[in-house]
Amino acid sequence: MNIVGHYINGKVSEAAERTQDVFNPATGEVARQVAIAAKETVEEAIAVAQAAFPAWRRTPPAKRARIIFRFKHLLEENADKICAMIGEEHGKISHDAMGELIRGIENVEYACGGANLLKGEHSRNVGPDIDSWSEMQPLGVVAGITPFNFPAMVPLWMFPLAIVCGNTFVLKPSERDPSVSLFLAQLMQEAGLPDGVLNVVQGDKVAVDTLLTDPRVQAVSFVGSTPIAEYVYTTASAHGKRCQALGGAKNHAIIMPDADMDNAVAALTGAAFGSSGERCMALSVAVCVGDEAADALVGKMTESMQNLKVGAYTDSSNDFGPVITEAHMNKVNGYIASAAEQGATIVVDGRNPKVEGYDNGFFVGGTLIDNVRPGMTCYEEEIFGPVLLVVRAESMDEAMQMINDHEYGNGTCIFTRDGEAARYFSDNILVGMVGINTPLPVPVAYHSFGGWKRSLFGCLGTYGPDGVRFYTNRKTITQRWPSSGVREGAQFSFPSN
Repeated sequence: MNIVGHYINGKVSEAAERTQDVFNPATGEVARQVAIAAKETVEEAIAVAQAAFPAWRRTPPAKRARIIFRFKHLLEENADKICAMIGEEHGKISHDAMGELIRGIENVEYACGGANLLKGEHSRNVGPDIDSWSEMQPLGVVAGITPFNFPAMVPLWMFPLAIVCGNTFVLKPSERDPSVSLFLAQLMQEAGLPDGVLNVVQGDKVAVDTLLTDPRVQAVSFVGSTPIAEYVYTTASAHGKRCQALGGAKNHAIIMPDADMDNAVAALTGAAFGSSGERCMALSVAVCVGDEAADALVGKMTESMQNLKVGAYTDSSNDFGPVITEAHMNKVNGYIASAAEQGATIVVDGRNPKVEGYDNGFFVGGTLIDNVRPGMTCYEEEIFGPVLLVVRAESMDEAMQMINDHEYGNGTCIFTRDGEAARYFSDNILVGMVGINTPLPVPVAYHSFGGWKRSLFGCLGTYGPDGVRFYTNRKTITQRWPSSGVREGAQFSFPSN
C-alpha cells in the first residue's frame, strides 16, 4: 500500500517507527498509510533546518520573495490536484476545497511582499549625530503543527511567511490527511527553495513533543483543539520558545428581531454546515432575541435544510461531505443525543443519513436543535460537526452576556438592520473576530487571524502583520559617529536627546 512519507532535506523518506492508516471518509476505506516519525526522524529534520538557516537568512529578502512568487504560480497550476487530495483524505467537496486553497494562496500573496514587510524603521538625528533604526531579523528554526480540517490553508498560513522572513521550517501536519503537506513541500522545491529550508515530518504526539522540547526550535505555531493548544503553549513556553497556539471555538450569531431573516438563514446555512461544520469559524449557535425571531428562524431554517445535500467530494453538487473519522461521527451523534436527553428539541435530525453508494462513509447530515440553554453539553463544548443550535434570549444584552460568558472567544456575528445595535455589539463583545451581517468574519491575508479567551494562547495571532512579528525578532540599532577631533568627558546622567 502507498505510504505517505516525510520530506527532509529535499528528499522524500518513508522512515517510520510505525505506520497509520489514512481513510477516505466518504467510503470508510483505507486509502493509504502514513509514516509515523520516531523522535530521531524529527531530530534529523530539525538538524537539517538548522544547517540550512545561516545561508537562508543571508539570502536577500527579494530573492526569497521570488521563490514564493513561483510557488504561488505552481499552486494555481496544480489546484485541481491539490483539491482532489483534500477531498480524498478529508472529504471536503471540491468547491469547498478550492475555496480553502484560494484563501491559502492569498496568504502566499501576502508573503510575496516580504521585502517590503521586512524594511524596519529609521530615524535620523535622534540625538546629536546619532541615528537609530530597527531591523526585523529571523528567529532560526521554527515549527508548525497543523490540523486536519484545513490541510492546505493552515500550512499556507505559516511556512511561506516564516520562510520569506528568513527562517527555516519544520511542518508537522495532521496524520489524518498528510498528502497535501508533502506535495506543498515538493512544489516549494520546484519553485527553487534550497534543500533543508522546508521540511515535513509526519507523526503523532512523539513528533509534537520533540518539536516542543528541542532547544534548536525557536518558535512553534499551532492550530487545533483548545486542550491541545493549551498543552502546546505551556510546553513550548516552558522550554523557552515563542508560541502561538490557536484553539477551539463556539461561535455565536445574534439574530435581532429586525434582521433580514431570509439573508440570515442563507448565511447561517452555509456557515453552520459548510465543510461539515469542521471549521473553527463555523457558526454553531444562533441566539435569537425574542420568540418571534426564534420561531421565524427555526421555520425558515427547517425549510432551507430540506435541500441540503451531503455526499462524496467527487460530486460538486453536494453541499458538504463526511466528517473526518468514524470516531468523530459517533462523537457528533452523541452530542445530538445528549441535547435531546437534556431537554432541547431536535427539529432536524441529521444522524444516519442515507448516501447512495457510500453506506460505510462517515456522514452526519445537517442538524437543527431548538430550545438549547447554557449549561447543556452541546452548548458548552465544541461539536465540530454540521449542527446548529438555537438559543432564545429576551434581550440583546442577555444574548451578548451568553457570548461573553463562554470560555471561547474566537468568532461571532450579529444580524440586524440597526447601526446603533451593530456598533454597540462590536464595541462590547469579548470576541476576537466580529462580523456585522457577515457569517464568517475570517480576516483577509493582510490582517491577522486570532480569537480571545481560550481560543488563542499567546499574544499574537497568525498570518498578516502579527505573523511577521511572530516570525521575526526586532533589533534596534543606535549609531553615532562623533566629529573628528572632538573629545568628550564621561556623562553619568541617563542619556537623553
